[in-house]
Parts: sequence; structure tokens; C-alpha cells
Amino acid sequence: MSRPSLAIAGVVSLALAGCLTPSIPIPPPDPGLMTFMVMGDGANTTATFSYPANVNYRDSIVYVYNRDRGLGIIEASRPDGSVGPTQPVKAALGEQIVVTFQREDLTASTCIRLRNGTQSSTDYCNP
Repeated sequence: MSRPSLAIAGVVSLALAGCLTPSIPIPPPDPGLMTFMVMGDGANTTATFSYPANVNYRDSIVYVYNRDRGLGIIEASRPDGSVGPTQPVKAALGEQIVVTFQREDLTASTCIRLRNGTQSSTDYCNP
């Protein structure tokens, strides 16, 4: 191969390597920053979800899923990465709620046991 051909091959290789660089994962949502407002009583209990601005969650799709009832909601985060208050999801205190942020090909989730207000950083869901 001639020198110009080698140089072109090297540049193409570097360009392709740049396209294959792995994505840096986004951190899972912090339960200590999650706020759920639980309303109602009995079978009519619902909860709305809020999360403060976070650059990692800008332009995300947000899933709030009740594992115990098998239902949830889907909303978009704001441009600053904040969420909510969301539409209500049927949920009662102590139920397992999964909060997921999805950005293009990156997804991060945290499952908590629902409480009113700020969530516990130690009260996670059962496996």
C-alpha cells in the first residue's frame, strides 16, 4: 500500500472507532430525590411523581410502573431533566413502584416501596 492509502485508511479507522465508542450509562434515579404525593383511600388511592432537574435525565421518557398492580404511566421529562407532578398512577402505600428514565439507547431504573413524600434510600423492592 502506498503512503496516501495508509493515511486514508488510518483516518477512516479513527473515524469509525469514534462512532463505536460505548455510551456512558446514566445513573439510576435517587430515591431520596423522588417525591410521591399519595391521595385518596382504599382502592381509589393514587400517587403523582416528581423529580428535580437533573442533566442526566434531559429529554427522557419517564415510566412510573406499579409492580403490584401491573399498571403505570408514561410521561416526558422537561428539557432540564425534571419531572412532574405526573398524572396519577393507581398506587397505595407500601406498593412496589418502578421509576425508569429512558434516553435513546440508555435506560436507568429504581424500584421503591411507596411512601408519601420523599422516598427512602433503603426501602427497595423485593427481587
